[in-house]
Amino acid sequence: MLGPGGGSQRTYIFTFLLSSRVFVPPHDLLARVGQICLEQRQQLEAGSDKARLKSFSAKIVQLLKEWTEAFPYDFQDEKAMAELKAITHRVTQCDEENGTVKKAIAQMTQSLLLSLAARSQLQELREKLRSPAMDKGPILKAKPPAAQKDILGVCCDPLVLAQQLTHIELERVSSIHPEDLMQIVSHMDSRDKHRCRGDLIKTYSLEAYDNWFNCLSMLVATEVCRVVKKKHRTRMLEFFIDVARECFNIGNFNSMMAIISGMNLSPVARLKKTWSKVKTAKFDVLEHHMDPSSNFCNYRTALQGATQRSQMANSSREKIVIPVFNLFVKDIYFLHKIHTNHLPNGHINFKKFWDISRQIHEFMTWTQVECPFEKDKKIQSYLLTAPIYSEEALFIASFESEGPENHMEKDSWKTLRTTLLNRA
Repeated sequence: MLGPGGGSQRTYIFTFLLSSRVFVPPHDLLARVGQICLEQRQQLEAGSDKARLKSFSAKIVQLLKEWTEAFPYDFQDEKAMAELKAITHRVTQCDEENGTVKKAIAQMTQSLLLSLAARSQLQELREKLRSPAMDKGPILKAKPPAAQKDILGVCCDPLVLAQQLTHIELERVSSIHPEDLMQIVSHMDSRDKHRCRGDLIKTYSLEAYDNWFNCLSMLVATEVCRVVKKKHRTRMLEFFIDVARECFNIGNFNSMMAIISGMNLSPVARLKKTWSKVKTAKFDVLEHHMDPSSNFCNYRTALQGATQRSQMANSSREKIVIPVFNLFVKDIYFLHKIHTNHLPNGHINFKKFWDISRQIHEFMTWTQVECPFEKDKKIQSYLLTAPIYSEEALFIASFESEGPENHMEKDSWKTLRTTLLNRA
């Protein structure tokens, strides 16, 4: 069976299972499969057509195999697992002669239980990977503590830091699953119509990854703004520009965008005396790649190049593609909004869901790449736990480094000082 524009039966099953949850909860779909299985078996047994019965059984086994591999989370509760056992029991009875179906089902069940156990461990890990606490920053102090370590004291090699950022990205993005991404569509269409126990957890994996982007941006801004000497701030900015460039070369566009966003935050961008000392040619190239005009045309060209490199790759290093996650989510949302779920004749618009599924499938391929870089616990610990200034603290540090230059900045600085004095 081929899908729109061609495609294997496996791709068709993936698209069907992914998009069906927009219209019906997975456990209801599984129950319907069980009912069809029972009806078909009764019909075929009545006609004594053993060949058709075996063919039907093989197709059910293939469907269940694809389902349990791609969406194991659908079988987490006892009701779904009981339904799966009932279906597999019926199917097994259709092929009692050589036991091929029985063996395939046993392997499928074992793999499913291993996947569910692994995901359970991931949930525990997620608790440890929560966002680092927001630091209140220096409150009307001219200098931060002298002993306070900065990123350059932990890692001064841009390539090594880019590799460790890629390690964190791949580790975090691996906890996102196809059904999580489909929440973008299904939450809009079925708002609480059939929410299941797992919805919160599924949505959490998207939020956690989005939070990582924001934390990295704020960390970059913190590292720059907390430096007292202009010479050292200049060095810090140039270091992060080099890190962002190395991320681009690796194919880690998400970290690259987070670093650029951090440097473009107002408390950093306003440091004109510092920026005047920075060699900005490299930064201009990075900003060109991430230019939002024409729907991020330059970035999409670079992403396409990285994707082609990944497809032709002989090594794990060349396979790395980490897209800007916020833009990926917007693309899925856009596809959903510009096309209706149903055609004028009332049929489901399968072409729409085929296109969404294709993008999600490609994203999932990228998330399964094994990180080729050795993990550096010291660097990663700093990146994940270093104190991050709040927006208020960033402005205080920024104004203390370079005083307000216009009326608007002077008013902001005055308001901040008043707020802090009242708090004290």
